[in-house]
Amino acid sequence: MKLNTIAAIGFILFATTATAEPGLPPEMLVQKVLDEHPMVLAAKSRTEAARASAQALRSGPEEFTLTTTMVRRSVDLEGRYGEYDATLMRPLRLPSKARLDRAAGEMGIVAAENRAEDVKHQLAVLLSDLWWDWLGAGAEEVVNRQAVDNLSYSLAGVRRRHKLRDASQLEVDQAEAALGAAKLQAEQSVGRMAYARARLMSQFPGLSLPVKPEELTTPSIPEGGFATLRDLVVARSHEIAAAQAEASRMRILADRARRDRLADPTLGIRAFSERNGQEKGVGIVASIPIGGSHRRAISDRAASEASASAADASAVMFDVMEMADGGLAKAQTAWDAWSRSRDGAKAQVAAVLKMRRGYDLGAIDLADLLFAERQTQEMFRLEAQARTDALRAITRLRIDSHELWIGDDLDSGAK
Repeated sequence: MKLNTIAAIGFILFATTATAEPGLPPEMLVQKVLDEHPMVLAAKSRTEAARASAQALRSGPEEFTLTTTMVRRSVDLEGRYGEYDATLMRPLRLPSKARLDRAAGEMGIVAAENRAEDVKHQLAVLLSDLWWDWLGAGAEEVVNRQAVDNLSYSLAGVRRRHKLRDASQLEVDQAEAALGAAKLQAEQSVGRMAYARARLMSQFPGLSLPVKPEELTTPSIPEGGFATLRDLVVARSHEIAAAQAEASRMRILADRARRDRLADPTLGIRAFSERNGQEKGVGIVASIPIGGSHRRAISDRAASEASASAADASAVMFDVMEMADGGLAKAQTAWDAWSRSRDGAKAQVAAVLKMRRGYDLGAIDLADLLFAERQTQEMFRLEAQARTDALRAITRLRIDSHELWIGDDLDSGAK
């Protein structure tokens, strides 16, 4: 490797890890592209639908029903008479049922709001993954492009020595082969970078990305450590809050169905006029359905659905706990792996410098030098991959804990 290149890379490797923020897109821009995503817009519409459903439950389905009849009746030896009959009726919802309907509607809103927030959360995770795919591919492209420059420099030196009869044609061929392999890897990394950028732009066109990404930043452990973020993942989970709200709603609906085995009465007023008004009357009418096996079956079904929903909420808790523990483990191991890769890269820099000096003095064969160059390139590529993995894992843990992009005022996902 060139000395100036090694010095530049060494500066990066020996830099401290105290960076304020990973190389992520601006917060305001992220919020904008997330809010404009069709999945978020759909979730917001579903929340509005839940509010409308809650209003419908508060109002109740009971409506006035007007039934009227008007007839002309003919009686032998008496003549023709005009008659009418009118009945105005309305079902009456029992107070306990009205209370349960309101509670079910409120839980429906809470569930819908938390589902909408969870949709935004999942999109934020997707944006983060695609973002680090792009930056990681860009970092590998930088390493591979630098390897091409280094091997081009080595090839030029071998050709000069060949002209001076100080190097064989075999050494020239070896240098050219190494350069060709490096160019292939560089082209492949360009393709991966273009593919990652295309995916990112397809999902989030509002980001307006440049052709090439910025350089990878140095990972840093968030304030409070990974374990603190792990606890916040569970405490602030909208997925848990939505599942618990849905379980509460189903439990309320089960209670509502049980109470509905006693049917609501229907009351009304009836007025009539017969024989051209010779007979008139006003009265109260009532009807009460007699519940049977159908209402009992409906109640049993609602109770079973409530039990299933409660079990689903417990399963969601398990899933979130798994995600939190897995995120903690992944962040810690990725951090450790990157630290080791950085140490390895430092050692490789020192080794390749010695190999180049040895080659210049004639003490090292070209094959050994090219092998060291390939090892150096591979070590820096592994370091770039490890750094990307660490940044990705830390960002994911920050998103899941709602410390990044998904802010909460309370330490709870429930609203």
